[in-house]
Amino acid sequence: MHQMTQGQGSLAGKVALITGASSGIGAAAARVFTREGAQVVLISRREDRLQTLVKELHNEGAQASYCVADVQVAADMRRAVGFAVETYGQLDVAFNNAGAAAEKSPLHLMDDAAYDLIMDTNVRGVWNCLRPEIGAMLESGGGAIVNTSSVAGLVATSVAAPYIASKHAVVGLTKVAAVEYAPSNIRVNAIAPGLARSEMVEDWFARFPGQEAKSKASSPQNRMAEPEEIAEAAAWLCSDRASFVTGATLPVDGGATAW
Repeated sequence: MHQMTQGQGSLAGKVALITGASSGIGAAAARVFTREGAQVVLISRREDRLQTLVKELHNEGAQASYCVADVQVAADMRRAVGFAVETYGQLDVAFNNAGAAAEKSPLHLMDDAAYDLIMDTNVRGVWNCLRPEIGAMLESGGGAIVNTSSVAGLVATSVAAPYIASKHAVVGLTKVAAVEYAPSNIRVNAIAPGLARSEMVEDWFARFPGQEAKSKASSPQNRMAEPEEIAEAAAWLCSDRASFVTGATLPVDGGATAW
């Protein structure tokens, strides 16, 4: 078992907030960020999973707390950021990872409820996170933020119009925040994951037979990413090792967007 040592690693001494932290890439990020020395506050709507993950991290010697919150609710995210600052004294890093996927449907048949769910989670959710996070970082003299977009934020595929639009919007929010707050020593970047193993992806494959092979074949590496591979990219962007990187969207996609 790997013993985490606080005070070492690329995120040593930093306080990090991670949304969508109860599973998938978010839970992997909790493990990677603490391994790299960060104190973490984990955000999700699922308290039981957060409790289990925080206990695991404590057993590994990490400093971790959680706050139950919904990124779709602005007051929840103000409360979550406030909790992080109250618990650890400041906020240095934020990984805005929470998101939702759309049902597959042609654009003209997609109903308003599906559109609203995707936009409220993937776009308004990032918006609700950015405002209090940036406010806290302005108070402490700077920081680094990473938003989770997708390869769907760089290219288009059919029968997923709201999702494609939402992930393109995340790229736009990332760019404008990076430009606006660079003079205040706040870096803002995005990652664009390709296919990564998660409960949401596994459920998608179960509902759409044949999709797994098709999805894997869309990458030159012909495989899915493990969640930790995506989290490692986010950790690097959040660290001082990426000090001259801001406003970027980093594909982490096994080469999918190179085709």
